[in-house]
Amino acid sequence: MVFRLTKKLAFPDPHYGDEDGLLAVGGDLSIDRLILAYSNGIFPWYAFRENQIQWWCPMDRFVIFPDEIHISHSMRTLINKGKYRLTFNQAFREVIQTCGNLRIDMEGAWLGKDMMDAYTRLHEQGFAASVEVWDKERLIGGLYGVTLGRCFFGESMFSLVSDASKLALIHLAATFRSLGGVMIDCQFETPHLLSMGGRHISYEEYMKYIEQ
Repeated sequence: MVFRLTKKLAFPDPHYGDEDGLLAVGGDLSIDRLILAYSNGIFPWYAFRENQIQWWCPMDRFVIFPDEIHISHSMRTLINKGKYRLTFNQAFREVIQTCGNLRIDMEGAWLGKDMMDAYTRLHEQGFAASVEVWDKERLIGGLYGVTLGRCFFGESMFSLVSDASKLALIHLAATFRSLGGVMIDCQFETPHLLSMGGRHISYEEYMKYIEQ
């Protein structure tokens, strides 16, 4: 069942969503609604060309635990070379803009101006973060996501050179682990994330980490 949201700041029980995880449509992208959504394992997918916000909450979750991230031999070699510089929160808007630009022609593209503005507002309030990969002064890769408590909810990543987004994810996991982070939500499985240690857990187990 797919619900239609009203102006009321509330979501239906995620267990009542469609089998594929689609729970609701409508509502808005306010900071309060986004924080409420992520606190319940719900995330937006704004098909902006259709002008409709979709809210998803799959019962099967794909995550990476920071202490389980897989670093291949080739990635360790790249890291040890120190060729690229890695930073946090130095170019959030540029990261999200690049993620959007690289996918703008894809069917179902979701990173339009409204989504970028919404996550930039979250970032300004301390609820979203970015990781940047630099080759001297050129931004060549990165990722961004929502941060709540000890969980990071990955939203999108990009690479302009080989393995740049992998470097960003490894840097995120290492730093997040050192700060007491317990889970990185990847939303959907991809071969890229699976190769780096991602695995599936149930929604119930997933929520236990969020509630911590």
